[in-house]
Amino acid sequence: MLPLSIAPMMDRTDRHYRYFMRQITKRTLLYTEMVTSMAICYGDLEKLLGFSPEENPLVLQVGGDDPKMLAHCARKAAEFGYSEVNLNVGCPSDRVQSGNFGACLMADPARVANCVAEMMAASPLPVSVKHRIGIDELDRYEDMANFVAIVSATGCERFSVHARKAWLQGLSPKDNRTVPPLRYSDVHRLKQDFPHLQIEINGGFKTLNQVKAQLGLVDAVMIGRAAYDNPFMFAIADRDIFGDPAALTTREQVVQAMLPYITLQTQKGVRLHSITRHMMHLFHGQPGSRIWKRYLTENACKPTAAAPVVAEALALVTEATEIARQHASVLPVLV
Repeated sequence: MLPLSIAPMMDRTDRHYRYFMRQITKRTLLYTEMVTSMAICYGDLEKLLGFSPEENPLVLQVGGDDPKMLAHCARKAAEFGYSEVNLNVGCPSDRVQSGNFGACLMADPARVANCVAEMMAASPLPVSVKHRIGIDELDRYEDMANFVAIVSATGCERFSVHARKAWLQGLSPKDNRTVPPLRYSDVHRLKQDFPHLQIEINGGFKTLNQVKAQLGLVDAVMIGRAAYDNPFMFAIADRDIFGDPAALTTREQVVQAMLPYITLQTQKGVRLHSITRHMMHLFHGQPGSRIWKRYLTENACKPTAAAPVVAEALALVTEATEIARQHASVLPVLV
């Protein structure tokens, strides 16, 4: 298990976001959005599962409760070149519950174990499970430990644990990401009680310093919303988390690296906004950030918009940065 990953997030971690993030960090583990087993069994596989080789290491996250269908998903993950396949046992949305998968499956660990066993038998890829610390009233540490014990008996060794319980009724998926309190100690205890398993912790982490502090207690840390809202913080991840001495990139280099990809995708008919919407926060906290967002918002949605729009936005940011630098250099020194 790699020590750092970016969480699967619906409507966020699509292939364009992942390619963008690969210009910032080469080593961090990336996930797809959750794809249902039904979609993989009956849908357009290239549209659902296709990705650029540069996105690896990449995990396909699937949702479902039928062992045979999930086994088919695991086979397809291997055929498409994914690094791993992950079963979602953490999403609390009504739509997911109506399909009897996601977080509600924590109440049926035997079924999850059966699904995982079939997936492992069908594919050479590692199979992992992403789950909550509990659901509804089934939220004692002992309940989670029992779940992990039953599922890991299949030979599954990788568990990503969102350190919040989920309320299946009464809270929206958004509220379930913030309202239930974080219980990191439960995940730390899980690693202590199951030292032979690879345990990853998820929930509320916003900085790489927080990641470093957790790595003495668990095997890996998963970052979610903060990875989307401040993507460039991962620019030092390869060096500080993975020990890779490769030269650090700059925000400008990230944009330049995206331009050929944007040209290729827009020539295929992809709307520019579908790519740049993931790049909006690249200059988070920097001079020119507001200009960058405004220019892309106003121009990337136009039908013929392509790579030159992004190059023009970068030129405006560069100009704003230089003005800010010059202004700072002439400020009077107060004594």
